[in-house]
Amino acid sequence: MKIANRLQRLRQKLAEREVDAIFISQPENRRYLSGFDGSAGYLLVTEKDAVIATDSRYLEQVKRQSPDYKIFQIKGGMENWFPALTTGTGGQKLGFEAQSISLAMYRQMNDIMKKSGPAHVRLIPLEGLVESLRAVKDAEEIEAIAGAAAISDGAFQNIEENIRAGMSEKDIAWELEKYMREHGSQSVPFDIIVAAGPNTALPHARPSERVIQEGEPVLMDIGARVDGYASDLTRTICLGKPGDDFKKVYDTVLGAQLAAIELIKEGMTGEQADNLARTVIAEAGYAEAFGHALGHGVGLAAHESPRLGSGSDDELVSGMVFSIEPGIYLAGWGGVRIEDLAVMENGKLRVLSKARKV
Repeated sequence: MKIANRLQRLRQKLAEREVDAIFISQPENRRYLSGFDGSAGYLLVTEKDAVIATDSRYLEQVKRQSPDYKIFQIKGGMENWFPALTTGTGGQKLGFEAQSISLAMYRQMNDIMKKSGPAHVRLIPLEGLVESLRAVKDAEEIEAIAGAAAISDGAFQNIEENIRAGMSEKDIAWELEKYMREHGSQSVPFDIIVAAGPNTALPHARPSERVIQEGEPVLMDIGARVDGYASDLTRTICLGKPGDDFKKVYDTVLGAQLAAIELIKEGMTGEQADNLARTVIAEAGYAEAFGHALGHGVGLAAHESPRLGSGSDDELVSGMVFSIEPGIYLAGWGGVRIEDLAVMENGKLRVLSKARKV
């Protein structure tokens, strides 16, 4: 029923754009629409049919995970199977996901269609069609994300109790990942970030052999995965007694985050939400030190719609799950980022992350 409902909503969007069928190549979109989580395959969705094209390695998996789909077995190169797959589109316009295929693949598809595909079918680039459906989560999806958030909460609590000066960034990253995998996480949705001291000024720092010292910031950005759905959590701590600089920066970031969580309401745009936190940071004198967006959607992908940032006109509506993660980064000293996941419910935010902040 869940998959049938998603296909119905997709078909409505195709009809609105006067497109007869769509060729799905983006892995998370493929899973969202079919339930198939194998690493190779494509979907073809028409007004009446839903087909999974995959090779012999995944035929049995498709039968189990996507019983409502027809199966088309891929053999050989694309030129051998793509024309036969697209013959049954039932129309003239075949949409494809412009954001998820390379220019080389588009040229290959186009050449194949011209040489041996159905003569009446034209390729139509589409952007964000399935992603707009994925942006609004159902209760089952929110439950999976909350389960992943609980695992990452536990990982942070565990490391906070055991972290000590002398450990390296890599040591901490391993302990975090080990805990999450041992407590039910599938493969982590992104590379764990652990940074200490001046390295915390790098928003996407990679764990190094650097040994952490007392009195310096330690930033940890982690995520777990449950039933394919990701979580995303960032905490910044200080070993020992924090200095005045750390307190000032930390309190500013926390204040910006709490303001955003309290004031973000349904119907706002991503830019309006971003401005709520950005104003707090700017008024504290750190406007230039907050260079990234306030947040992003989280689901089957660690980063997806909506985007909460400058220039974003994404409308925030009930069912969306996204991060709230302001930060301040000062070269030569370090940085602070605090990130939680929240779901829009009944017009306001409910925070899913529970890990301690102060």
